Amino acid sequence: MCGVAVAVLQGAGAPAVSVVRTDPRTGRLVRTVIPTRSSAERAAASAPAAPLIETVDRIAQQNQLSPKLVHSVIQVESNYNPNAVSPKGAQGLMQLIPSTARRFGVSNVFDPADNIQGGARYLKYLLGLYKGDEALALAAYNAGEGAVSRYGGVPPFPETRDYVAKVRQRLAAATEPPPPASNALPAPEETAPAVSYNPIREVTGANGKVYYTSQ
Repeated sequence: MCGVAVAVLQGAGAPAVSVVRTDPRTGRLVRTVIPTRSSAERAAASAPAAPLIETVDRIAQQNQLSPKLVHSVIQVESNYNPNAVSPKGAQGLMQLIPSTARRFGVSNVFDPADNIQGGARYLKYLLGLYKGDEALALAAYNAGEGAVSRYGGVPPFPETRDYVAKVRQRLAAATEPPPPASNALPAPEETAPAVSYNPIREVTGANGKVYYTSQ
């Protein structure tokens, strides 16, 4: 009978997994050490590059969409993989099916900017169609406008309900980037201009009368 034993090895470097299994040809036990990455390393490896983040933010703003919404959709759809292809034929970062890509002017679904532009236009269209109802727009993005119309709301498909929940969870957890720090000095407080007055002097004229003057 073949068996497999797995142990996690901790060393000076990254942790590793030791896998011991029976060689089916010789019957001997063979051990293989497979290095693993920490959760922080895995997260860093899957994090989008800065230029891609900037592209998403720019296109979202061009389409009057929240960058957080577009980022959340991309994360759930493809986890920022521009070459992703689903079993149903959805392609690229925002997983556009060919008919949707053509409908919203996408010429190359595997070009990140082109794909994001098409997906953002589709999201904007859906939000307008459903009068800002985010859940309906996301449901239609996943299952199609026909399904939302047919069921009069979010379709009862487990995949679609799970999709809407995942995007909204990421959207709720996302944070907008902080505004850039300003190096400008605070404006000085306005003060009333100083007013000077000439002193009044008492002058006695040649006729003995007293006059007052400020000259």
